[in-house]
Amino acid sequence: MTVVAVMLAGASGALARFLIDSAVKHRWRVSFPWATVVLNVTGSLLLGFLAGAVIFDGAPGSLQQVAGTGFCGGYTTFSTASFETVRLAEQRRSTRAFANALGSLVASVAACVGGLVLAWSLS
Repeated sequence: MTVVAVMLAGASGALARFLIDSAVKHRWRVSFPWATVVLNVTGSLLLGFLAGAVIFDGAPGSLQQVAGTGFCGGYTTFSTASFETVRLAEQRRSTRAFANALGSLVASVAACVGGLVLAWSLS
């Protein structure tokens, strides 16, 4: 049953990612991949919060499995971030490529820590 729940949550996360990515790209036409950055950072925040709820508040581990692995796994996208970084480098936009690679990593890890801290403070 958990496998089915993870699959459905993953599909939901992928659909949410697609809708948000499409809306952001439609509204703001910029050369920097802001939509992917926002998706990865917000997904990392949610994942940190879910992990914190399990660690600090005794939430069931299945919550982290389904919502964390499933939804957040479908919602966030390392492969797209990597591709967009390479694409910026190929376009000779080295500063933007570096900012995307390093900025996405630092912001996503910081957001995950923020989610853990938020869960801890609410426990």
